[in-house]
Amino acid sequence: MAPHVRPENVLKRAEELLAVDQAGDALSLLHEIITSKRTRNTPIVSLEPIMLRFVELCVQLRKGKLAKEGLYTYKNVAQNTSVSSIEVVLRRFIDLSKEKVAEAQAQADRIALDTIDDLEASETPESIMLSAVSTEQTKDRTDRAVVTPWLKFLWEVYRTVLEILRNNARLEIMYQSTAIQAFQFCLKFTRKTEFRRLCELLRNHLQSAAKNPSQAHAINLNDPDTLQRHLDTRFAQLSAAVELELWQEAFRSVEDIHTLLTISKRPAKPAMMANYYEKLTKIFLVSDNFLFHAAAASRFYNVRMQTKALTEAEISKTASTVLLSALSIPVISTGRIRAGMIDVDENKPKNARLSGLLNLSKSPSRASLLREALAHGVLARVSPEIRELYTILEVDFHPLAICKKITPILATIAADEEMSRYIAPLHQVILTRLFQQLSQVYDAVKLGFVLKLVDFPEPFAVSRTTIEKFVMNGCKKGELAIRVNHAADSITFESDVYAASKATDAQVTLQPTPSEIIRGELSRVSKSLFAVVNVVDSEYLSTREAAKTAAIERAIVGVDEEHRAALERKELIETRAKEAETILQKREEDESKKRQLKQQQEAAAEQKRLADEMRKREFERVRREQEAIKEQEKRKLAEEIRAAGVKLDADSIESMDTTKLREVQIEQVEKKTKDTQERLRITAKRIDHLERAYRKVEIPLLEQDYEKQKATDLQLHKERHKQTVEQSRERFEYRQLLKKRLGRMVGDYEEFKEKLLH
Repeated sequence: MAPHVRPENVLKRAEELLAVDQAGDALSLLHEIITSKRTRNTPIVSLEPIMLRFVELCVQLRKGKLAKEGLYTYKNVAQNTSVSSIEVVLRRFIDLSKEKVAEAQAQADRIALDTIDDLEASETPESIMLSAVSTEQTKDRTDRAVVTPWLKFLWEVYRTVLEILRNNARLEIMYQSTAIQAFQFCLKFTRKTEFRRLCELLRNHLQSAAKNPSQAHAINLNDPDTLQRHLDTRFAQLSAAVELELWQEAFRSVEDIHTLLTISKRPAKPAMMANYYEKLTKIFLVSDNFLFHAAAASRFYNVRMQTKALTEAEISKTASTVLLSALSIPVISTGRIRAGMIDVDENKPKNARLSGLLNLSKSPSRASLLREALAHGVLARVSPEIRELYTILEVDFHPLAICKKITPILATIAADEEMSRYIAPLHQVILTRLFQQLSQVYDAVKLGFVLKLVDFPEPFAVSRTTIEKFVMNGCKKGELAIRVNHAADSITFESDVYAASKATDAQVTLQPTPSEIIRGELSRVSKSLFAVVNVVDSEYLSTREAAKTAAIERAIVGVDEEHRAALERKELIETRAKEAETILQKREEDESKKRQLKQQQEAAAEQKRLADEMRKREFERVRREQEAIKEQEKRKLAEEIRAAGVKLDADSIESMDTTKLREVQIEQVEKKTKDTQERLRITAKRIDHLERAYRKVEIPLLEQDYEKQKATDLQLHKERHKQTVEQSRERFEYRQLLKKRLGRMVGDYEEFKEKLLH
């Protein structure tokens, strides 16, 4: 584009190019004027229509890189004066791209339908051959050819817009809405890879904003409204990750939310926290982390009870999930459950990190979660079968009937789709309770006896191998003290009275074990000796009575003085607290007034400076453009005259103005026009005679060529007919042979069919 072209005339020129199907040239014209340095002084009112037309052409021609370059330039020009204009252009850019995707989908559907000629016809030989060499369906191939390019372009549009909006607090609302639209795009088209990249992109933008708080219009994470918008975006990201089943990204989104909640000075809304804990329960359940899954379910229950009035059915269902998840925490892990998700060690960074996500001061345990559930009255709200399950596992003592009592409860739980996921960990808890209770009754039992006790019906059956693995794993973890004797086909429980105590959260025991009796013997002897001393030693009794009397007298003497001192100290503390609060409040008010006054002064000075600079730039721009236009017109006329063959030196050009140059040009054009007309007349006459001679010679040659072509076409038709007949005969013979070969299988087929039917 020539430098002298005014932005006001660019749109008109671009429309003229579009009218003659020159969209590429029109786009280049608009791109050049937008990226030109002169355009920075152009008023936004004149530049905005150019940008709107520019993004329309970029979308039409799928020129993402050109659009990105132009939008960056426009952002730098308009971000200090008209933020709303940037939002209008970017919103138009996104809407046009989404419309193109919708049109491509509709076109793909029409193409898929148009390829079907007859709805009642069976598959054609072409479709059968194509399906044999390709696994793709016609719709998939059409979508890849028609829809995929526009999907890629729309994804590029979202990335471009987010990159443009990322570091300007005045464009923050548009940034958050664009991010949510990008999440919806990933959900609608199931774009998991793009969703991961989008999450990483947003994470990098947030880190960049935290590292560069001093830039102009920088994102201020200390602003409660800004932080709340980021939280809303991260919650939308978390919901999308869960819906796409990208659990790793969901966990990273939870960490992002927790970080933002830690920074926030404003308490989070209960509904938001309920959503947060609900997503955590799903993430922990997918990772087989039943301990933290139960902790998250407990937190979700506590928060949800504060959000809104729930029906009795909803309360019962939520409470049942909380208690069942706590009961399902395996005490002993097996090969099917990751041991790392069950063992709790407060020193492990991983468990501390997960506890922090749940806002817990320390890592939870199975016993603490059950105590917390009971403290919140969960047991009174759960369904009857879950309450009975809790009683069987945690209250009653019935080693010979525990499995028989739990079997119908397991069947009821398995019928519920949401609760059936707890069946596998419940088996581990049931086996743990069974062996803990058997160890209090028996010294040794037959393995067959144990198999009869755990005789669950299908599909809950437990094999002998599973029990042996469970016992070995329990002994390894220190939860069980059992030896398996394969020769005698029995298991023996530990009977060493001096063995270390095993940690257990069982609430019911039948009788004290020998080891418990030995451990408590010294304490009982100590208590007995203390009681004997109190009865037998009169000197000890009198000394203790005298000390007690003296203590009472000292307490009576000092009680009034201590009470008075306590009241004085209380009044002093209250007075100092009020004074400190008053001083702090006054200091905050003074600082707030100073900040407001400073901001107002800075804003007024900045506005005045911008207005002065804008006025100066506008005046200089107009003057330079006028001079440049005059000089350019003069040079253009001189070049046209030189091109016409008139010799003009530099001195002549400088001495002439545009009027004289136009007169010289007009004279040259008139002379050239006369010469051209004379040459055209002579040439037309010569061409007319020559063309007449050509046609007279051509007529007999055309007739000969026609006869020759008829003979050639006839010969070619006969050869193709012969070839078609031969191919049909060969195909018929091959199918006859195939029929005979397959006919020998009919008897076997009929015999096999009779066996299946009878």
